[in-house]
Amino acid sequence: MNRTTIAKLMLAIGGLLTTAAFFMTFFWAGASTFPDGRIDFSQKIFYFHVPVAEASFLVFFFTALYGVKFLLTKERRFDTRARIATEVTLFFVLLTMATGILWTRVAWGVWWQWEPRLTTYFIMTLLVIAYFVLRNSVEDEEKRAVYAAAFGILAFIDAPISFFITRWAESIHPVVLAGGESSGLEPPMLITFIIAQVGMLMIGYAFYEMRLHEEEIKERLEALKVTVGG
Repeated sequence: MNRTTIAKLMLAIGGLLTTAAFFMTFFWAGASTFPDGRIDFSQKIFYFHVPVAEASFLVFFFTALYGVKFLLTKERRFDTRARIATEVTLFFVLLTMATGILWTRVAWGVWWQWEPRLTTYFIMTLLVIAYFVLRNSVEDEEKRAVYAAAFGILAFIDAPISFFITRWAESIHPVVLAGGESSGLEPPMLITFIIAQVGMLMIGYAFYEMRLHEEEIKERLEALKVTVGG
């Protein structure tokens, strides 16, 4: 079984899991309540907001990893992988921002709050966008790859800062994945949350592999054109 087939299988399974999690969120998993007893339906957004945020952090890590590999080897394939990883990161970053803003509006009554988690993640979003601005502004292929690799490595530093900032600084953003908190979730809520996480990570992997396969085919065709033309 090749990588493309595995990616398609992962996409199918991931899609099924996230779809199942969606229905489980509204028809099986209980909702948290406010002190006055009202049901907090905004909490259900976190079943999807947290998985897409986790995927953005994880995929962004590969931008930095392949950036390091490129700087050490100068092999073009690592530059390609770093670029594709950043493309997938951008997709998940935008999903994270969208679901996060929806939750903020419902839970806090505002569309945006300049608190530590939101601010650092917003900076990460700008850095991911800046990565592509940088690539498109440098014409020389070798310099473009070097600058992008260096920038991707530096930009990734914001990811762990954004993830851990709620533990380091005073923040009104809920602390996610804190030690012992998952044990406080009722089984239906915890199972739904885990299924959503696994499904979204599988989709992230599938998007990366399928996009990489597409780019590799494109590069082979370009190399073939050069060979035939020469």
